Amino acid sequence: MAIKKFALNTEPHVAEVGDYRFEFQPEVMGDEFLDSYALLQETGKRVNVDLADTASIDIADVREVSVALRIFLASLMLPASAEEFTSWQVRNAGGKVVSSHRTPDEANAAAADVKGKTTVVDAGVRLPDRVLIELMEWSVELYGGGQRPPMSSNASAQASPSPGRPGRATSRSRG
Repeated sequence: MAIKKFALNTEPHVAEVGDYRFEFQPEVMGDEFLDSYALLQETGKRVNVDLADTASIDIADVREVSVALRIFLASLMLPASAEEFTSWQVRNAGGKVVSSHRTPDEANAAAADVKGKTTVVDAGVRLPDRVLIELMEWSVELYGGGQRPPMSSNASAQASPSPGRPGRATSRSRG
């Protein structure tokens, strides 16, 4: 009888960003990761931001993608880190915090239920987009096996490496 033992990560993964320390779940079930990643990808497709054409980029679209990326990352964090990383507060007219929420949609819905004038404030950690992208890539390595999930129709396998090593002979076409 053959026995194969599998190890499970039990210690949180830690991302240190400047003075911040974010703890990510030791293990994430595949469907949890895929569901969160699918929501992020849906936002990207809906907004259709083309970073190569900066003249046509709508800042609101970029902001929406950035928020979706933050929510994706927070979904993989331990609760205390997620609460620090993404927090939208509902504040009353006097500036007092009425409630805190994980997404702006939840905060806007809660604000609509509060009597009187309210504002929704992004009170989470603000990081440069390049850092958010690096965190996303790192999380994909941790939970997705190092490759982004093949969820779009244009996803294709990487080309196989050519066999052997490249030679040193000059090309006939170069004469």
